[in-house]
Amino acid sequence: MLDIKVLGPGCANCRKLEEIARAAAAELGVEAQIEKVTDMDAILAWDVLKTPGLVVNGKLVSSGRIPAPGSVLDWLREAQG
Repeated sequence: MLDIKVLGPGCANCRKLEEIARAAAAELGVEAQIEKVTDMDAILAWDVLKTPGLVVNGKLVSSGRIPAPGSVLDWLREAQG
């Protein structure tokens, strides 16, 4: 199962990134636990200065932008091993 964290205060961009991550996991047919991290101390612990951020299996893969859906698919594929 993939562990995905969406880092951000809950803004529109954060919600969009969560939608993209959920769609990518569904497209790949993989189980994913998607957690929204809204606590600023927890977000800063990932060295994210600009939200939204995306963490896949403990690795920060994106921050400060909404990545293209294709990029998210690639990151989830890579995380599957």
